[in-house]
Amino acid sequence: MRVLIVEDDFISRRLLKEILSPYGSCDTVVDGEEAVLAFRLALEEKAPYDLVCMDIMMPKVDGQEALGKIREMEKDNGITGRAEVKVLMVSALDDPKNVVESYYLGGATSYVVKPITSDKIIAHIRELGMAV
Repeated sequence: MRVLIVEDDFISRRLLKEILSPYGSCDTVVDGEEAVLAFRLALEEKAPYDLVCMDIMMPKVDGQEALGKIREMEKDNGITGRAEVKVLMVSALDDPKNVVESYYLGGATSYVVKPITSDKIIAHIRELGMAV
């Protein structure tokens, strides 16, 4: 599995990489702008990500905007439905507005509320069929 971790907080980024590394190779970036670039490069190299684990609140380009750009890139490349990358949104915000925006407007696959724990992340990737 190929994973892109998008998180501006160093500790959270390191923790996510520690949790997800046993399941595949992990690349890390610090904001949505870098996420869009990394995703585009992976598509161009014909080595797309299987999972994007992305924070919502970040500088420059936030997670919601980055997710929209990623979904747009997929559409432009004929990637739809089950072939789309699985996106796990991570946020300190546990409010209905962010959940709705992530799932219904942004096309997120799953949503995790911080604090990040190994149990939470692994449970979500298992639900996505990406871990045993």
